[in-house]
Amino acid sequence: MTHQPDPLSDAHVAQSLHLFRSQPPLVHCMTNDVVQTFTANVLLALQASPAMVIDAEEAAQFSAIADALLINVGTLTHERRDAMHTAVTAAVAANTPWTLDPVAVGALRLRSDFCQQLLNAAPAAIRGNASEILALAQHEQGGRGVDSLHQAEAALTAARQLAQKYHSIVAVTGEVDYVTDGARTLRVTGGSALMTRVVGTGCALSAVVAAFTSLPGDRLVNVASACRVMALAGEQATQRASGPGSFVPAFLDALWTLEPEAER
Repeated sequence: MTHQPDPLSDAHVAQSLHLFRSQPPLVHCMTNDVVQTFTANVLLALQASPAMVIDAEEAAQFSAIADALLINVGTLTHERRDAMHTAVTAAVAANTPWTLDPVAVGALRLRSDFCQQLLNAAPAAIRGNASEILALAQHEQGGRGVDSLHQAEAALTAARQLAQKYHSIVAVTGEVDYVTDGARTLRVTGGSALMTRVVGTGCALSAVVAAFTSLPGDRLVNVASACRVMALAGEQATQRASGPGSFVPAFLDALWTLEPEAER
């Protein structure tokens, strides 16, 4: 019998964020060209250290010394695929946790085949929208590019299956986020519709998830806390912003000043 998702407590979020800030991780981001600057700024606002190393030889070297590795296939090429594969292999050998963001998987063959191959390297975490998670679990064909055609709840079974099979934490994100290790599932609420009106919040979330996988303790709680941190920042930024243009700086400011224990 599968248990219903439990809400994530503010105390757990505060604890994870405090731990994160007390030992800020170095995050190796092999991410897509569209979001590199925004992703780096999000990590910097949280006091982490981002690095975008993409050459195959250097990526292998760097993933072995980083605290976490992000693989985001948003602007995948054959050359970048080979570099990512090399980086993941080195990360696994060095016991560096790595996170997969299967952007638009299921819709396009190169990335779909590559992500299926990468799953065998047991990512510490997988973060995607419902359509991406369904496609990754080979339940559905996938969404329309980065847009999900499903609500997060529709991918819960697929997420649990992926988590169990590959010993990963799977985060299905949407209006409500669900984070599972296959046995336990946490529900994360919050966020803002404005987060879908600017480029890169989902990809940046995957980088934050990757960063939080490096923390000691309960990885399920830490990944769910990463989702809640981003949602809280989105809520606070929306209160200050008048639209997408003013949302981005307000969002970065909210990440910088965030104190989850003060919420609710």
